[in-house]
Amino acid sequence: MKTFKTIIFLALLFSLLIQGCGEEPAPPPPATVAPDYEGTIVAVGDSLTEGLGVEEEFAYPAVLERKLRARGYPYQVVNAGISGETSSGTLARINWILTLNPDIVILVIGANDGFRGIDPDLIKTNIHKIVKELKDKNVIVVLGAMQIVQNLGKDYTTAFASIYPEIARSENIILTPFFLKGVAADRKLNQADGIPPTADGYQVIVDNIIPYVVEAIKLHRQR
Repeated sequence: MKTFKTIIFLALLFSLLIQGCGEEPAPPPPATVAPDYEGTIVAVGDSLTEGLGVEEEFAYPAVLERKLRARGYPYQVVNAGISGETSSGTLARINWILTLNPDIVILVIGANDGFRGIDPDLIKTNIHKIVKELKDKNVIVVLGAMQIVQNLGKDYTTAFASIYPEIARSENIILTPFFLKGVAADRKLNQADGIPPTADGYQVIVDNIIPYVVEAIKLHRQR
């Protein structure tokens, strides 16, 4: 009797082993797809960055990404511009900007502060803090220089314009020329109200700043 039970047990065990051997092997875990870019550039600013009045593909961050890739620099460019943004607003959302994991930040801010006549010392302090926060996280900063019209007086205009080179010098960061160089006051390159650039205007802006962005990319590649 024990022998019969033993035979039955062994037969069942053998059957289970055969079934187990016939099972399909578990599929391998899906392979991680490598990104098709080397790094991330985050464009931070106001409506000039956001691209107010033009399709997203014609705003400068999108144009910049296409032109960088055409030159052999496969970097993604994230548009983090918000219309109406001030330097205080950018400082308040700096932690959110850092969640985008930027390798490079192009910072173009301060125009709305100037339009509102905000104290240049406060603007400078805000931008300085933003730059330091980014540098503390090992982010390379490209600062876009801004200018304003002289309706607030020569002293204010001069103080405002000096903000950008002073910060670039003290923090040893890359400074572009006036962000709207060749575009401001050109009716063909600005929208009807004379402030936001057209799609053609953004092409000029990108052509102006791309050498400075490439400089930042070269620094990033050395790390």
